Amino acid sequence: MRALTYQGKRDVRVETVPDPKIQDPTDIIVKITSTGICGSDLHLYEVLGPYLDPGDILGHEPMGIVEEVGPEVHSVAPGDRVVIPFNVSCGHCYMCGQGLHSQCETTQVRERGSGASLFGYTKLYGQVPGGQAEYLRVPFGNDLPIKVPHGPSDDRFVYLSDVLPTAWQAVEYADIPPGGSVTVLGLGPIGAMAARIAIHRGAGLVIGVDLVPERLDRVSGYGATCLDLRRYDKSKDLGDAVRDLTDGRGTDAVIDAVGMEAHGAPVAKAAHAAVGLLPDKVAQRLMETAGIDRLTALHTAIDLVRRGGTISISGVYGGSADPMPLLTLFDKQIQLRMGQANVKRWVDDLLPLLVDGDPLGVDSFATHHLPLEEGPRAYETFQKKADGMIKTLLVP
Repeated sequence: MRALTYQGKRDVRVETVPDPKIQDPTDIIVKITSTGICGSDLHLYEVLGPYLDPGDILGHEPMGIVEEVGPEVHSVAPGDRVVIPFNVSCGHCYMCGQGLHSQCETTQVRERGSGASLFGYTKLYGQVPGGQAEYLRVPFGNDLPIKVPHGPSDDRFVYLSDVLPTAWQAVEYADIPPGGSVTVLGLGPIGAMAARIAIHRGAGLVIGVDLVPERLDRVSGYGATCLDLRRYDKSKDLGDAVRDLTDGRGTDAVIDAVGMEAHGAPVAKAAHAAVGLLPDKVAQRLMETAGIDRLTALHTAIDLVRRGGTISISGVYGGSADPMPLLTLFDKQIQLRMGQANVKRWVDDLLPLLVDGDPLGVDSFATHHLPLEEGPRAYETFQKKADGMIKTLLVP
């Protein structure tokens, strides 16, 4: 089959690799019909190379048609249409029972001290082959796949793999009071969808912050008040603008949908680049003991949120020595919630919004649909924020 593979920093290629096979009696094989490129895939492209090997298959936002099932699979059958969550979760352990599928005890990567395995996402999360490919082996075939109806285009359902549950959890964790306010930092796919969901769920004021005009235009079109980061010389100026919109307090909540690759952190950016030049074992040790993220977005969130408010972090961070302003967090009585989305936890909330109409605008959410063979070009374009690219679906 053809699959998009990691080969080195900023080097991904579509290559011919062996087809996946049934390995366990509850496995299924899915023929992929659409697979997304996620903002967190850019962390692999740019920063997390020390945890990848050349040839690793990337991608964790796939859907398709069941091609083959193991002898103990009874919940799906060949021909069924399914979306595959990015968490590899068993559905039966204690953590899955608590709705914490991203912490699944069956697939936790204990040797790395990590939570549940993820499709297509480094040795830190199990080095499981990903879904930017023609076929994908999916374990836990009775519990993991999300069965969806035939009929609507893939765009209607594919975001159940990651974007929708991640954005839904970000809003849930933000704990916005009815009619309350929230600032969303970063209006890429997750931030844009979080803004839409916050509006759908009744937030009175949604402020979106970004520096890419196309992103700002898309989110303002859904009813958010958008602030262009390029107009503010200092983070305090942005904070003042948000406070001006909220009676001087700041918003009830802030969603950080940016993560470790924040704009405006030149020292940490240089450190990321330097680590990427080291041998993998040395780079891994450095990242795990002294890694520092670009924390501009998180520090901005701490400034923007009102006293007693909540910060919800959905952007990925990776450093272990990140300096945090604990005095300010304590003084402002800020609550922090974060973590990988627990995809299966939110499916019952989300499916009705996809089957009965399209209130979240998923049908037109993708800005680009490209053949899988153009995946390398899509990664480069997405990283450069060029060509108006915000969300891309690859079609094998």
